[in-house]
Amino acid sequence: MSVNDGVRLDGARVQHRGRGRGTIIGGGMGVTGIIIALVWYIVTGTPPPAALSQGGSAQGSSAQQSTTSDFADKCRTGADANASTECFMVAIAQSLDTFWEGELPRSARTSYELPGFALFSEGVSTGCGNASSQVGPFYCPADRTVYLDTTFFDELETSFGAENTTLVQAYVVAHEFGHHIQNLTGVFERINPRDTGPDSSQVRSELQADCYAGLWLHHAASTVDPASGIPILQAPTREQLASAIDAAVAIGDDHIQESAGMDVNPEKFSHGSSAQRMDALTTGYETGDFNACNTWR
Repeated sequence: MSVNDGVRLDGARVQHRGRGRGTIIGGGMGVTGIIIALVWYIVTGTPPPAALSQGGSAQGSSAQQSTTSDFADKCRTGADANASTECFMVAIAQSLDTFWEGELPRSARTSYELPGFALFSEGVSTGCGNASSQVGPFYCPADRTVYLDTTFFDELETSFGAENTTLVQAYVVAHEFGHHIQNLTGVFERINPRDTGPDSSQVRSELQADCYAGLWLHHAASTVDPASGIPILQAPTREQLASAIDAAVAIGDDHIQESAGMDVNPEKFSHGSSAQRMDALTTGYETGDFNACNTWR
């Protein structure tokens, strides 16, 4: 998936968070710790490390101040996006923002509010607690921000067997933005973190985010950059579409369990089987219909 060269990028749309370490403290798992632990389990299908499952703040001698910057000087055009992963993230965010600014009021009678989008390396401090790159991409509802270490794309290929294409990268980001849409529309209130299984609230949430990613992808090539008047993205090729579907399959619960040498246990599913995730993504893409992504019926 490529960005049209003439598109104008606002590099300030995406932040870069510098490395922020700290000792996570707290007497038990608070709400923020639960969120981080839930994200870990959703992405990996395994229990989170103890350091990620405890709420609290970064304190102690190992604490370091994190730094924040953006990509305003680096990411200015579509050509920049085609040459740099960070600038491609800016272009995808702009496309998602433009699409949802029109789609959400029209289909859900809800105003779209831009989520934060932060790229980080190794570790980051968030409104949901401290997280390391091992957590993978995640959306924090407390500060309404998507967090991503771009090395995850390589990990997706080496650990999960998914091809690292630009469309796969776009799918990952669009999925996390889908969780922001759920936050804006009140869907998060339906999720029970203890609820697992193929029909659980956790799985329904993940499948809806996959469907929203497909919905955006359906409209991506016709989503126009307001500044330049041209579409932000070029239409994906068949091969690129196949890579996104393969990625959805690769991060299915059953595939992850099998890859870890475990027996497939549907009752432990937290984000859907490979077949469920593939179906959700293709439903959004093929229908282009917001209402088709209602996984709560």
